Formats: sequence, C-alpha cells, structure tokens
Amino acid sequence: MVTPPAETTALEAELREIAGSVPDPELPVVSLAELGVLRGLHVLAPGRVEVELTPTYTGCPAVEAMSADVERALREHGVAEVTVRTVLSPPWTTDAITAEGRRKLAEFGIAPPRPGRGASADGGPVAVDLAIRCPHCGSADTTLLSRFSSTACKALRRCASCREPFDHFKELT
Repeated sequence: MVTPPAETTALEAELREIAGSVPDPELPVVSLAELGVLRGLHVLAPGRVEVELTPTYTGCPAVEAMSADVERALREHGVAEVTVRTVLSPPWTTDAITAEGRRKLAEFGIAPPRPGRGASADGGPVAVDLAIRCPHCGSADTTLLSRFSSTACKALRRCASCREPFDHFKELT
C-alpha cells in the first residue's frame, strides 16, 4: 500500500467521513463508521482512493452492497477511481461499534451488544443466555426466542415485562 503524502491528510479525513456516513444496508439506522466496519481509507494518487472494509462476519452478504454504496458515495464527491478491499484481519468484533452506534441501535428497537463483550473471557463462544436489556422498557427480564433473527448477527428475544419482541445484536468475536 502506498503511503499518501502529508498534504492529503485533510482530504483523507474528508473522504473517510463521506465513506463512513454510508448507512449499513442491513441496519440503515447506523453508518459504516458507527458500526466499525470502515477500517481505512487511503488516497493513493489524485482521484484514486482505496477503502478497507471488514464485514461483521466472514461470508456476510452485505459486504457487496456496502462496497457498492461506498464507491457510489465517493464517486459522487469527485473521486474517479475507488477500490474497496475486504480486510478480514484483524476480525471485526462488536466492540468496534461506537457509543453513538449503540445508542442508535437501542433507539431503533435493537438491543445493542454490551461493550467489552466481543469475546468471552476464555476466548470461547459467547453465551446466549446473558441478561439482555429490552430496548423498549429497559427490563433485563428477557428470554431468547431464536439464536438468529433477520440477520445472522442478531438474535430474537422477548421482554417478559412489556411482552415486546426485539432483536439483540449478538456479541461477536
């Protein structure tokens, strides 16, 4: 990868903001930057940019849509050549979701993953019987209905207090 000259730093920051503001295709309430999947943006030459995205899990079907949306957003801002690379290492974890992203997920009715819970203490799978707070009423008295919901990244739960079902963005390693 070519290291951009110092004078392009402001340009890279501007273009990163544009690419980062692209909504996630599966969770349009959060941007790619808030979800933490935008890993890098490098100006390689005038009008030539490389973007690095890390999908939420290997095989994520949304990575193609994310790439196309980022390319479109940057081209609309005058970048002639946009290359989007999928970067799998280091892998994405739910710890990459920003505080603003977590707030938006909860406001949208999706229980966000708990910070610092992207992996279990022993590096094994994360337990699915965790006390997850309902994004509607705040109760921790919730039960798991299905390990998978509308996407593989989410589980379906129900609140015993308000009886509302809701998605929980699972803690992923």
